[in-house]
Amino acid sequence: MSRSPLAPSRTTRWVIGILVGALFAVPFVATLLFTLTAADGSLTLDRWAALFDPTRAAAYRPVWTGLVNSLILAVVTVAIVLVVLAPTMVLVTLRFPGMRRAFEFLALLPITIPAIVLVVGLAPIYLTIGRTLGTGAWTLAFAYGIVVLPFAYRSIQASIDAVDLRTLAEAARTLGASWPTVLLRVIAPNLRQGLLAASLITVAVVLGEFTIASLLNRQVLQTGLVLINKQDAWASAIFTLLALAFAFALLLIIGRAGRVGAGRNTP
Repeated sequence: MSRSPLAPSRTTRWVIGILVGALFAVPFVATLLFTLTAADGSLTLDRWAALFDPTRAAAYRPVWTGLVNSLILAVVTVAIVLVVLAPTMVLVTLRFPGMRRAFEFLALLPITIPAIVLVVGLAPIYLTIGRTLGTGAWTLAFAYGIVVLPFAYRSIQASIDAVDLRTLAEAARTLGASWPTVLLRVIAPNLRQGLLAASLITVAVVLGEFTIASLLNRQVLQTGLVLINKQDAWASAIFTLLALAFAFALLLIIGRAGRVGAGRNTP
């Protein structure tokens, strides 16, 4: 197959990759050197070793608590995207195609609203949620579901547009499949890439969100890092590097799991 005349050459792709990689690597390397450089300019691991000092465990507890809360939030928010948003989009595509424009407008609307404005509207709602469901950090998943809605919608809609869902659904129904079977065993595998991309974006947004959690007084990873930064700037930088490495590894694991699953389902 011949290469498109508009496609960049191999050398161009490598140059772009190196430049983009350097753009992301420079601040990470600078932060790492900041945590390793002592007052006299020598390199030391004393600040990293201090993380394992039992006497400072209480000072670092907000970060670990925030990390656990953020992971729980990521799981719940991904579940909202996959269980609520994705089936709704399939329903609109199959049964109510005339509502697609209106649904798309509502799905993309949150990206135009600043987080601080969302909090003003969500605060009264969360007063009711706190009285009925408690004030646990997991309740932020409802707000995060709104924040990630535009990104998840675009990812899933791209996969829907690439597949003839109506033909697939009608064929499966003709063969006697129930609607849950059609959704889980026929439609979902064909939307795997979009669902995986939506899940990756959701995890990234949840792990990096600060404004809503801070203003609604919930403890997550980012609020824990800010709290530690007020006490120890070096520890905050170390935890930031660890959080970035953890998030990167988690996204790689999710992406790898999706590709392995797709390979197993390929006839």
